[in-house]
Amino acid sequence: MKSDPKECLYCTNNDTLHNLMIEIAPLSVSRVFLFKEQTYRGRCLVAYNGHVNDLFELTPEERNAFMDDVTRVTRAMDKVFHPEKINYGAYSDKLSHLHFHLAPKYVDGPDYGGVFRMNPGEVYLTDAEYQEMVDAMRAAL
Repeated sequence: MKSDPKECLYCTNNDTLHNLMIEIAPLSVSRVFLFKEQTYRGRCLVAYNGHVNDLFELTPEERNAFMDDVTRVTRAMDKVFHPEKINYGAYSDKLSHLHFHLAPKYVDGPDYGGVFRMNPGEVYLTDAEYQEMVDAMRAAL
C-alpha cells in the first residue's frame, strides 16, 4: 500500500512523529531519530528524505547513500550504547516511507535472541535522559 506524502508523518514532520521520536540529526539522504520508547536502550530510526516505498525504488547511488547513513548510525549506536547486536527492521506495511528501525539488543536485555517488539510501551525516560542520549549520538555521528 502506498501512502500519500501529505499524510506521511516523516514527510509532514507532524505531531505523531514528535510524540514517538526525537530527531537527532540530518544525514546525507536521511534523518536519524531516537525512539522515546526505550525498552531497547538506544533504539533509533533512520528515515529516507524522499517519499519512497522500498529500497528497490532507489537508484544504486541513492540506495548506497541511504545504507551509508544507516551504517553511520549503527556505528554511532555501537560506540555510545555498546550493544551485543543491533537488529534491523524495515516494515512499512501501512506507512510506505522507506525507514529502518535499529534496535540494540543486550545479552541480559529484553527479547535477546528473538525479534524486537515494535512498541512495547514499557520504558520511557526523563527529558534529561533523552537529551543525554541525543547529545551522545550527535557527538558520535
